Amino acid sequence: MAMSGGIDSTMAALLLHEEGYQVIGVTMKTWDYQNSGGSKKETGCCSLDSINDARQVAVDHGFAHMILDIREEFGDFIIDNFVEEYIAGRTPNPCILCNTHIKWQALLKRADMLGCKYIATGHYAQVREHKGRYIVSKGLDNKKDQSYVLWGLSQSCLQRTLFPMGKFKKSFIKQMAIDRGYHELAHKSESYEICFIPDNDYRGFLKRKVEGLEEKVKGGKFVDKQGEVLGLHDGYPFYTIGQRKLGVSLGKDPKYVIGIDPEKNLVMIGDKEDLQENTMDVKSINMIKYNEMPDEIEVITKIRSQHIGERSILYKKENDIQVVFGNKVEGIAPGQSAVFYEGDDVIGGGFIKKL
Repeated sequence: MAMSGGIDSTMAALLLHEEGYQVIGVTMKTWDYQNSGGSKKETGCCSLDSINDARQVAVDHGFAHMILDIREEFGDFIIDNFVEEYIAGRTPNPCILCNTHIKWQALLKRADMLGCKYIATGHYAQVREHKGRYIVSKGLDNKKDQSYVLWGLSQSCLQRTLFPMGKFKKSFIKQMAIDRGYHELAHKSESYEICFIPDNDYRGFLKRKVEGLEEKVKGGKFVDKQGEVLGLHDGYPFYTIGQRKLGVSLGKDPKYVIGIDPEKNLVMIGDKEDLQENTMDVKSINMIKYNEMPDEIEVITKIRSQHIGERSILYKKENDIQVVFGNKVEGIAPGQSAVFYEGDDVIGGGFIKKL
């Protein structure tokens, strides 16, 4: 059981324990905060307090707990990719990449060593077997649903995964913690920052990770759709599609980042309507519900975790997928994930390639 020290994974562990499973709690150490160089104090899933909170619950209820150090494998892959994507002018989602390539593999490896049949996490999602496929679907609590970040998981991973939180609402889980005497846990603040950027300042993180980056990219140009220069910016890696705070005055009407050209160090600026597109290409496809991608299928596509989703048609395009939306969608960002749904089921997903 992956235990971060937060309420969701803690209550998931207790639910499984009470159902009669032999639970071994595992807290993963992915990052040293002192290496981030940020200004925020150590908090979140890798902090000493969180590790101790997870261990205390295991002690209270008489099941085993261990710390799993995956800092080396996490740092080499996830952080390098995070930096590379921003340098390439894209917007990464490291949590999805970590779930797909690091956390599940690390948990399954140790599960095999310990003779465990299943692994479990505190995600608000569900998994079921249907016609020989293991399908991820939305959690019961729509406001907390986390199926979006699980699109990259393989069938071999899903076959052995339990999501105890998937059939509950968050309000019930909070009350469950209170009923079991964990009042502080029920009211513990939840962290939504990237785990290796606790101060939520990704620009500062990039500057610290890439020597001389600020000097190399500063002085680039803001341009409009026609290529007319509107001013100078701080460097293209420090901007994302849809960003409104630009640090420069460009008239009374609000302006947004609508494009990034890393080769020329250009940031394209436009109006809100310029962010709206009705097509995009998606790469690195992972199919969950079906053995392979149909040539054409109607789905609901989400382009970010909090996106409500938009009706769309997927077209097979060699190794990629072309998505055609029924209505224009705002803020499509290359590097982010597109996740495809049929009802509550995730049929698959991939990385947004280009518009």
